[in-house]
Amino acid sequence: MSATIQPVLGSAASRLNPVSKMAAVAIQTVALLTSIDPVSAAIALALNLVLFAWAGLTWTQFWKRTFAVWTAALLAGVTTALYGRVSGTVHLDFWFVTVSDGSITLGIATALRVLAIGLPGIVLFATTDPTDLADGMAQILKLPARFVLGGLAGIRLVGLFLDDWHQLSLARRARGVADAGGFVERLKRFLGQAFALFVVSIRRGSKLATAMEAKGFGAPTPRTWARPSVLRPADLWLIVTALAVAVASIGGAVAAGTWVFLLRNS
Repeated sequence: MSATIQPVLGSAASRLNPVSKMAAVAIQTVALLTSIDPVSAAIALALNLVLFAWAGLTWTQFWKRTFAVWTAALLAGVTTALYGRVSGTVHLDFWFVTVSDGSITLGIATALRVLAIGLPGIVLFATTDPTDLADGMAQILKLPARFVLGGLAGIRLVGLFLDDWHQLSLARRARGVADAGGFVERLKRFLGQAFALFVVSIRRGSKLATAMEAKGFGAPTPRTWARPSVLRPADLWLIVTALAVAVASIGGAVAAGTWVFLLRNS
């Protein structure tokens, strides 16, 4: 059974053009990178969580795909709170760790901003078929076909890594290479298996590149595409919604007096 994580299709979000999804994520990202206050990130995160209901992901799919983002946000927030800029009342001062009102506020703002920036991209592209993404990049963004097709082939191969790793593990166990031993022995086996996976990946990539060249994928002549990629009214509404979320987040932070333009003193 393949371990590849397949895109979630069939929802309203899956029918949107991938280019409009990229534009929506870029708009919100740029807006959230202009400041590092907690209010703007909290507003954007709250609005996005409401909009995620139209993505078509179940709770299990949502947590499975976004778990890494939640973990990164928690680690970033805690690290910032422990080592961030000191201001206000100091609550803990031990060796290199100094926790103050300012560092706690900055840690909360950092965690919220990681979530507000990371979650929309993960959710939107979880509903995107890689082939549709390649069609949009080539036909709408006018990127070189050779680059787009190479990237699509690479995306298709990434999902095979888990299958290859599983097969290598079974093969090593069949030869009597168990998981017993200390940390050093396990590390050696892990590095050996990782190198074997690297070799397998290089071989498969070389064969695929040769096959694609033989079929004319690298030809310099203009390509035709089996499926046209067009922007529809729903895609325009997605971009407008992203702009509305960006304006609402910045406007709320300005009204609360917490928004500070990061490039003001640059």
